[in-house]
Amino acid sequence: MLEARHTMDAPTTTSADNGTSGGEVDWFTPRNKPMTAPGGEPGTEEGHRPAADSRPGSTDTDVPDQAPENPHAAPKPTPLAAPSTPAPGALRQVSAPTEEASPDAILIRSAMAEITPVADKVTSYFYALLFVRYPDLRSLFPAAMDTQRDRLLRALLTAAEHIDNTDVLVDYLQNLGRGHRKYGTRPEHYPAVGECLISALSKYAVGVWNADMEAAWVRAYTTISQVMIDAAAADELRAPAWWYAEVVTHDLRTPDVAVITVRPDQPYPFLAGQYTSVETPWWPRIWRHYSFASAPRSDGLLSFHVKAVPAGWVSNALVHRARPGDIIRLGPPAGSMTVDHTTDSGLLCVGGGTGIAPIKAMVEDIAEHGERRSVEVFYGARTDHDLYDIDTMLRLQQAHPWLSVRAIIDQQAHQQLPDAVRDFGPWNEYDAYLSGPPGMIRSGLNALRSVGIPSERIRHDSVEELAAAWS
Repeated sequence: MLEARHTMDAPTTTSADNGTSGGEVDWFTPRNKPMTAPGGEPGTEEGHRPAADSRPGSTDTDVPDQAPENPHAAPKPTPLAAPSTPAPGALRQVSAPTEEASPDAILIRSAMAEITPVADKVTSYFYALLFVRYPDLRSLFPAAMDTQRDRLLRALLTAAEHIDNTDVLVDYLQNLGRGHRKYGTRPEHYPAVGECLISALSKYAVGVWNADMEAAWVRAYTTISQVMIDAAAADELRAPAWWYAEVVTHDLRTPDVAVITVRPDQPYPFLAGQYTSVETPWWPRIWRHYSFASAPRSDGLLSFHVKAVPAGWVSNALVHRARPGDIIRLGPPAGSMTVDHTTDSGLLCVGGGTGIAPIKAMVEDIAEHGERRSVEVFYGARTDHDLYDIDTMLRLQQAHPWLSVRAIIDQQAHQQLPDAVRDFGPWNEYDAYLSGPPGMIRSGLNALRSVGIPSERIRHDSVEELAAAWS
């Protein structure tokens, strides 16, 4: 991926001052006050509709039009105890997709089909119930809830899609559970979330809701939450919930792109091609995802390429406010767009904009492994001005004869990047890597498949996770 990534965090995330318990974030002293978007309101990442009330300090961000005055008086679903051993039948313990959906999967997908057209109302109602029934949780969520609303629906859709595919779903949930550690999520938060979630589903899926469907959701949610809790507990034995990192260099390459190098407070293990989540001192509890722009270094420093998107909270803070000496926080590394060193297949790497960052890291990784496999890099940009890291890539090409770098500039070539890649084929013997804006990923996938590269040999990070920052 590239400039910014978004994971589909479930709605149980909370921030803490030490990563293990709830509390106010007080680990920094901002050099500058948080900036505001035009109009005076805090900015939101491009592509997201602002919440009804997204002002800092708001306590009723997502109250739905029909929220009851006293949600406690509303009918409650089957009580959800703290997750323990998964209930029989939950997720239908299978290790591969089945041709015939399980009874629970049919019920859950039926509910999702019913609520998807009114997703905004469902998620707003859910958060209203959660914050009224459990007011202590409100102060631990981001002040603006627009992104959080979207994440809830995407998480539900993902779970519903893979409810019968344990391998896919468990891997997805384990990543969520590990990622939630940086918010201070605790096991006792899950029953509260499950209670309010099922209340919201039962209200808006009323046309299909019944006792069997409620029981299916309780079973599935109990299992889902236990997977996440177990993953977080196991990760706690291996790594901290977050890392502090000091900005050591800040190189403004263009008016809206900065190359930022940081020094973590303790060793930070990651693989070239992965990404991490970043929180700045100016926007507590707001995390955004950025790719590592270099392979692991002997000095332990980490680099990122950040593009300031219009009204983007974190990206603008990093590009325009951050300076050497500032302290940011990093979540754990994530992402599977890494180099497979067990094969000698060639690599076709297509990067647009700051999507060149993880590709640069992978090229360095291959060089450090002493491999001489063919690597073809297509670096796409709208104008010459946007090729902010072309000199670095050309120096790498000069040092490594197995590396070829081609700059594709839309305004000069009169063609889009995927079309240029198709023209330079054939690529059927290559492993492909895509990193860039969502539109480029989608068109790139189609182009690569059309020239014979099978889907299983094309690596990229989730288009949905990228959409918020790149749309």
